[in-house]
Amino acid sequence: MNAAHALLEMLRRYGVEYVFGLPGETTLGLYDEWKRFKGITHVMARDERNAVFMADGYARVSGRPGVCEGPSVGATHMIPGVIEALKSSIPIIVMTSDIPLHMEKHNMLTGFDQTALFSPFVKESLTAFRGDDIPFLVQRAFRVAVSGCPGPVHLRLPMDVLAEGVKEPLPLAQERFSSCPGTRPAAGQDPVIEAVHCLASCKKGVMVCGQGVLTSRAWEEAEKTAERFGLATGTTINGKGSISELHPLSIGVIGARGSTEFSNSFLEEADLVFFVGSSTDSVGTNGGQLPGSSSDIRFIHLNISEKELGNAFGDAILLHGDVKSTLQAVLDAADRLGIVSNGKQEDAVKQGRAGIKSEFCGGKPLDPRIATNLVTGAMPADSVIVADPGMSAVYPAAFYKLPEAGRYFVCNYSMGALGFGLPAALGATFALPEDRTVLNFMGDGSFGFVSGELETMARVGRNIKIILFNNRSFGWIRATNHFSFGGPSFATDFGEVDYVGLARSYGIKAFRAASEHELRTVLPEVFARKDPAFLELDVPSGDECIPPVPEWAEKAKEEGKDCSWWG
Repeated sequence: MNAAHALLEMLRRYGVEYVFGLPGETTLGLYDEWKRFKGITHVMARDERNAVFMADGYARVSGRPGVCEGPSVGATHMIPGVIEALKSSIPIIVMTSDIPLHMEKHNMLTGFDQTALFSPFVKESLTAFRGDDIPFLVQRAFRVAVSGCPGPVHLRLPMDVLAEGVKEPLPLAQERFSSCPGTRPAAGQDPVIEAVHCLASCKKGVMVCGQGVLTSRAWEEAEKTAERFGLATGTTINGKGSISELHPLSIGVIGARGSTEFSNSFLEEADLVFFVGSSTDSVGTNGGQLPGSSSDIRFIHLNISEKELGNAFGDAILLHGDVKSTLQAVLDAADRLGIVSNGKQEDAVKQGRAGIKSEFCGGKPLDPRIATNLVTGAMPADSVIVADPGMSAVYPAAFYKLPEAGRYFVCNYSMGALGFGLPAALGATFALPEDRTVLNFMGDGSFGFVSGELETMARVGRNIKIILFNNRSFGWIRATNHFSFGGPSFATDFGEVDYVGLARSYGIKAFRAASEHELRTVLPEVFARKDPAFLELDVPSGDECIPPVPEWAEKAKEEGKDCSWWG
């Protein structure tokens, strides 16, 4: 067999069912082999960056590495998606075809040093110099991508190498590395016991769950830990879903994006904070303002990444390991030692929840908080939300309460690049049964980056619904300009666009709502069928209807604007 066939066969042995990408001259040899290869479906994107985001969305929802490919001419376009995967610790395999390597210095069209481009932004960049290298490199790529702190791996595949013969038989897949995490190291016994005593002695303990809980699929252990030690439990926006938000100890999203004064107040008053699978970044800590400044507060930090462990709170008890296995070690140690916990936060959580305003005023333009509640109330119970950054992420993060733990909410608040949501949602649909609903909450700013993928959405025909918040601007930047620099808006506002007409031109059912009444009327039609649909919502900008962002809420209060929902 040739190396192209060997590549496809090795991917199949690792359980790969879908590869996201698009063609180019250097890829045609691989595609020619693919025509006759059964078992792996190629999903064509319209842009290489979006192919990476599709693989990212697939990986987050499936728990398996996402695989994408692109030609040499488009390799540079893939870097934004690769950086997002690196910063978010998402396991993806990024394959790029290439010109023959000896032709690079001869200035062959599309040739450049791909290794130099990718190396800073992946866990490893691997080049196939011979056809027989490919089976070994595929094994290595999967092992590296899902072990330790997960992340992207780059495979550089010259077109002449893909045409070479490969020795048979091919090696078997290392099956444990076909899903994430590939390894589950637990923290050492001594720091675990120290953490148990610290957790048991706190009275106002808070557990903050980051995306690492979801990657480790440790939501059951997270819930048991909260209950065992009576910890109020919040999540970062990326970690939403680590615990059911209807659980009596859940305080919802904390930090600078999608939080409320209620949720952040627990961190301000905590005597112990247990960071679990969180990088303690600026979003999760509200720019370093959370937790509070009390000198008596204690910290525990559990993370698989040695780079992030204790990065923000160096005097913490440090638990280096996989979230699921280490939380289980904490629970086992508490039982073995007969530890009795002092923490009882249920009453405080219940009392705080009772004071949160959940009703908003209707009218025109449509209040995005009302829209979020109506859309999430109408969607099927097992739907997955994939949100673009900005307004479209923070509203469902704050106001939609996930009824059960798991990966039901995806956003990209590690880098926060616009245009992530639609391709990631498309990728997510391939990780789920065809009848499952995936919603892409998107702003009109993001739409400008990905409108071409409406054709992909229509072509693949999956059950995806775009919910477009149209505030006629880069709304997040407009609001930041207003609250941080005093306005007026500059370089943010758009002209009028017929988004519904554009969606319909691709053959997608499309609707528009500018009021609560109109939204209630169209929602049944949006969710009536298991095929693509597009819903445009006419909403005000963030400087007019204040989203759940602590800094903005406080400044809006000073301006006399309604922030009663904030606290």
